[in-house]
Amino acid sequence: MSKIKVGIVGGAGYTGGELIRLLIHHPHAEIGFIHSKSNAGNPISKVHRDLAGDTSLVFAGELDHNIDVLFLCMGHGESKKFLDNNPDLPKKIKLIDLSHDFRLAVDGKRPKFNGEEFIYGLPELNRDAIRKANYIANPGCFATGIQLGLLPLAKAGLLEDIYTTGITGSTGAGQELSVTGHFSWRVNNIQAYKTLSHQHLKEITQSLQQLQPGFGTKEEEGVNFIPWRGDFSRGIFTSSQIYCTWTEKKLQELFDEFYGDHPFTIVEKDPIFLKQVVNTNKCIIQLEKVGSRLVVHSIIDNLLKGASGQAVQNMNLAFGIDECAGLQLKANYF
Repeated sequence: MSKIKVGIVGGAGYTGGELIRLLIHHPHAEIGFIHSKSNAGNPISKVHRDLAGDTSLVFAGELDHNIDVLFLCMGHGESKKFLDNNPDLPKKIKLIDLSHDFRLAVDGKRPKFNGEEFIYGLPELNRDAIRKANYIANPGCFATGIQLGLLPLAKAGLLEDIYTTGITGSTGAGQELSVTGHFSWRVNNIQAYKTLSHQHLKEITQSLQQLQPGFGTKEEEGVNFIPWRGDFSRGIFTSSQIYCTWTEKKLQELFDEFYGDHPFTIVEKDPIFLKQVVNTNKCIIQLEKVGSRLVVHSIIDNLLKGASGQAVQNMNLAFGIDECAGLQLKANYF
C-alpha cells in the first residue's frame, strides 16, 4: 500500500517534535511538510537537535494540500483560528488536533468542521468511532491518564465522588518559557496548581458520562483533582481514590477484561513507577484496595500517550493499519 502522506502545523514545539520523531521512522507514513512561520526555511534538525542525521526536511512557510492527514500541534485556541482561516481545506484530508479546541461537546453536540464532527480520540473509549473518523480531537495528557484509570469503574457504574492527585513533568507546560518552567525553579521543587479547577476536568467528566450516564450531575459526585508540578521533565503519575465494596480480585478482573484487547494499556499487580512508561506510548495501571477504599494509580508519558504517541495511534486506526505501527518504543529505564 502507498504510504500515508502527513502534514504538520506547529512543528517546532514539544508535541510537534515528538510527532516528527515518530513519523520519520513510521513504516506506513511519510512527512510531506512541517509548517512553522517562525522557522520557515530552517532545517528541522537545527530546531530539534537530536534529529541530526535522521532527516533533511526543512520547515515550510506554506501549506500543501497534497496530503492525507494534517496534525495540528498548536496552542489552545490556535487550532480553531487556523481552521477558521483555512475553510477551503479539502475534505479528503483527515485532521488530528492536539489542542483543547475540539474536545468538548457543547449542549450535547460535538464540534464540527466542514459539516463533520470531531471524534474524541481516546482509543480505549472510542476505537470503533476513530476508525471511521475524518476529524479527531486528541485527548489532554492529564485527562488521558486519569480517564484510563477510571473508565472500567464507570462502565460498572461504580463512580460517585473521586479524589485524584497527579504530578507532571515540566514538558507538560509547553516549550514557551515561564517562571515555573525554569530549571532553577523546578529542580528540588514541587507545587500544587489549578486546584480543583484544571482545564481537563470537563473532558474527563464527559468521557466518564459516556459509560456511566448521569455521573457528576449530583452535587456530591464528581472528580476532585489536585495537579502538581514535578521536578522532572516528562511523565505523569496520577492516583484516584473512590469508595468501593467490590473485592480486589473482582476489580482486577474488571480491569483485565476492559483492557484485554487494548495493546497500550497494561494492568499490573506490582507497584508501578514512572520510568516504566517514559518514552513509550503505554499507560500502566495498578489497583490498591484497603478496606472499602480503592486507589487506582496510572502512569503515562505526557508527550507520547498523553499527546503525540496517541495522535499517531489515532492516525493508525483512522487509516486502517496496525494500531501499534511506529509505536513500539523503548522506555528509558536507566
